[in-house]
This record gives sequence, C-alpha cells and structure tokens, in this order.
Amino acid sequence: MNKVDRKIPELASMKSYPKELFYSGNLDLLDAKKVSIVGARKTSKYARALTYELSNKLSRGGVCIVSGGAIGVDAIAHKSAGSSNTIAILPCGVDIKYPKINQNLLTDIQKNGLLLSQFAMGFRATPWSFVLRNELVVALGEVLVVAEAELGSGSMRSIEFAKKMGKEIFVFAHRLGESSATNELLKNGEAKAIYDIDEFVSRFATTKSFSVKSDLFEEFCKSNPTYDEVLKKYPERIFEAELSGQIEVVNGRVVFLL
Repeated sequence: MNKVDRKIPELASMKSYPKELFYSGNLDLLDAKKVSIVGARKTSKYARALTYELSNKLSRGGVCIVSGGAIGVDAIAHKSAGSSNTIAILPCGVDIKYPKINQNLLTDIQKNGLLLSQFAMGFRATPWSFVLRNELVVALGEVLVVAEAELGSGSMRSIEFAKKMGKEIFVFAHRLGESSATNELLKNGEAKAIYDIDEFVSRFATTKSFSVKSDLFEEFCKSNPTYDEVLKKYPERIFEAELSGQIEVVNGRVVFLL
C-alpha cells in the first residue's frame, strides 16, 4: 500500500479534496479517460447484460472503468472492463478485500489495475465510509452511468454527488415499475438515456476497436444454442463463462446472462 503523492485534477469537484489517498496497483490508470458506472446490488438480467456490454466496449475503446467494488452492477462493470483497465474505490483500507465475495475480483484488480481508498490500512468499512467512497467514484469519472437503481437506494447518494459536481448522468431505459430512480431521473430531465451503446461509447473511446469487434462467443450464446453446440465451437470459453456466471445451462441449452 502506498500514498498518492500528487494531485488528481478530477477530485477538485469534491466537496473537499481528500486529506489522504492510498492505493495499490497501477497508478497510471488515473491518467486515463474514465467513466464511472454504479447501480443496484440486486440487478435484473436486462441491467446485467447492458452493464456488461457497455463496460466491455468502453474498456476496449480505451476508457478506464471506475466503480465501487461492490456486488451487482459494480462487480459486473469491473469484470467486463478487465482487471487491467479498471479502478475499484474501496470503503475500507486497500489491504481489506471487501466485500469478501469479491475477494478474487479485487485481488485481480490489485495485481493488474488499481485499488484506491481514502482510508488507511486496516480500516474497516462503516456506513459513513461508503458515502465517501461513492463521492470519490463519481468524482473520478468524466460522466456517471447509473445502470439500475431504486428510489431510496445507496445509488441515490452517487446521483446527488453527480448533480452537485455538475456531471452528466446517463441511465439505461427501463420498463415502467422497474429501476424507479433512473426512471425518475429521465422523467425530470436530470439524466439522459443510453439507447445505443455503440453511439454512447463512441463519445469517449480513444480507439475504434469497441464497435465491429463484437464478441462472437457472446453473440453465439445469445442465440440459445445447445450446450453441445457451444462446447464444440468454443471449448475453451464455455467453462470459464459458466464459472463466472456469464451463462447458465437450462434444459440442455445455453442461456446468456451477462
């Protein structure tokens, strides 16, 4: 664990610049173009799939993904970006892998990407440290994407921070009765809907590789093939996808989840 010994321009938008910042990993990621992605811990299949696609394409386009290391949307955003192109902001010391269920993910990010925290080694998460974590997540990104959130949820704090910082807020278009917070933002004109992921990514991408290079494995799995068909065509990918929860097998057929 090390202290960040230089100013980070993006953090000037915070209510007060952090007294100390600690990190473990690749500090050069702070110099990359960054987009923050947050959202619900319990996510719909729809939100999981769109978060996965958005984060993956942004990363392939040269954009670093910033999120809070939590379960749900955060974990999906980090995983699909790839551990070498993501920053996880923690509500605890960088030596503590919290939440424990994401221990392997956070360890990979520590090795290849960047863990960042306002809290010294050994500090354990408290209710107020999550709030500070959320502010830092929002501040680092050029814009904030809220994949899915309900009114009254923790994501509302991130939304409030984005408003105070003057950050653009983007959301996925959800059905009525779902993701009440993001639908409310759209209703009030406080957020913009992402209707076309490639179009959105093109605004921020520093390379062109995100678009036509679609993942053939993912596209094939979305066609609901049999398990044997996928095993024959992509023997190396299918087991990894099962273990990561990207797909599941139902009645002998593959269902794409993320």
